[in-house]
Amino acid sequence: MPHPKALPPKPEGTITRGKTAANRLRRVDHFLIGYDRGLIRRTDGDFSQALFVDLGFGEEATTTLESAARLRRINPSLPVLGVEIDPDRVHAAQASASPGTFFRRGGFNLPLEGGERVRLIRAFNVLRQYEETDFKPAYERLAPYLLPGGLLIEGTSDPFGRVWAANLARKQAGGGWEFEALVFSTNFRPGFDPAQFQAVLPKNHIHHVVPGEPIHAFFEAWKRSAQETVAARSWGLRQWFSEAGLRLAERGYRIDLKRKWLAHGWLIWYLTT
Repeated sequence: MPHPKALPPKPEGTITRGKTAANRLRRVDHFLIGYDRGLIRRTDGDFSQALFVDLGFGEEATTTLESAARLRRINPSLPVLGVEIDPDRVHAAQASASPGTFFRRGGFNLPLEGGERVRLIRAFNVLRQYEETDFKPAYERLAPYLLPGGLLIEGTSDPFGRVWAANLARKQAGGGWEFEALVFSTNFRPGFDPAQFQAVLPKNHIHHVVPGEPIHAFFEAWKRSAQETVAARSWGLRQWFSEAGLRLAERGYRIDLKRKWLAHGWLIWYLTT
């Protein structure tokens, strides 16, 4: 008699609120394209068919479909996988599947099939709804799926993607993570105030904005930098944001000072030397 088909492993994690808005993660996608275009375009070796994974796409397939369209402008053959733990959400998303864009039920134990590898994972508005004690185990669970040199961008945005903050973690050859940068993004519609970003900090930082913690010192320095450069506001919020970033760098923080970042509302704080 044939052996019964093995059941897929139970997804690891819990169902989140799953709120989805069109273009909520547009700025995240554009950031990734500007930050590591080479990773998205790679077709050598194991990267030839390596996936982009949208982990926790939510009630609708919107974010996964939008990302597939944007990232395929860089790599037309890029396979895209949307992952959700809620079976009803996955079932509904199947109607939007197409060659190269597909949806599966899963959690932090990604539902990969034989031979599949991953180049890039985006997990937004997921861990924010967990306890801080779940942060490290989630990262450890995701690490084996990424190819060395692959990237995890994990963070939180406001409901419309106007303001967000995210960890950038790079998979190392030895199997672990290197936290490469903390990224802050705004489209300036809510104005500019460093304090805006505290509410959307990733889970490993949001409860540590207290005296004595590095993230608290960073925000205090950014707020002082914004106060000292407030005169630049007369030239517009983008100029003020840029000048505050320059002043923050003068205080010793490794900020990417390229105009393409600061003038467009991205502050990248590098955590590695």
